[in-house]
Amino acid sequence: MQHKNRFYKLLNFNKLRLLSLSILFCGFLGFSQAENNFTNEVKKITEKYDTIWNSKKETIVFTGSSSVRLWKKLEQSFPNHQILNTGFGGSQASDLLHFLNDLVLTYNPKKVFIYEGDNDLWAKKRPNQVIHTTEEIIRRIKANNPTTQIILIAAKPSISRWRMRGKYKRLNRKMKRLTEKDPLLSYVDVWYPMLTKNKLKTDIFIEDGLHMNQKGYDIWYQTMMNLVNNPQ
Repeated sequence: MQHKNRFYKLLNFNKLRLLSLSILFCGFLGFSQAENNFTNEVKKITEKYDTIWNSKKETIVFTGSSSVRLWKKLEQSFPNHQILNTGFGGSQASDLLHFLNDLVLTYNPKKVFIYEGDNDLWAKKRPNQVIHTTEEIIRRIKANNPTTQIILIAAKPSISRWRMRGKYKRLNRKMKRLTEKDPLLSYVDVWYPMLTKNKLKTDIFIEDGLHMNQKGYDIWYQTMMNLVNNPQ
């Protein structure tokens, strides 16, 4: 009996070790994937702004996934501000967290506009997972500078992902509630302005049905211009 008990204890111990190693490996794998997928792109972004960013001027950072990255007229839309577009295509909130120092913190911005969650939900993450990661992003930005204003951009509707609209709307509700807890947090709704009577405006997208054309970005500009220009 004693031999049998020792056998089961050893078996359980080995299972626990295997589980711990599996968790560690998955974490390392996620880190490696972020490195492999985005390191070169992030390096190009930082090299670009190394040459043109003026550290003596107030800075506003727009960051997140490709909906930010492809906003080609972003900087010229707000000529009275120093705008940095550090969006990197295909990213999820966890990727932004991983590269937060390079893409946001190093510029000590007065305001940060964040667009993440779209790709997360498409990758079958739950809204609560996105919110949890977003909270950690907010915590790190505040630790860097507690006066930074953080604006969360709602997950947008799109033709190619319209069937998941219920999940997107749940995430947006959670984002909005999160921002209501802190005067330095804001939420900008791009979901409903991209609809007409609850039907998606289809002429604001390029051929892939996911990314926007200039009409779509004109809508985004209208929803965000006051938040950019407001001196608070």
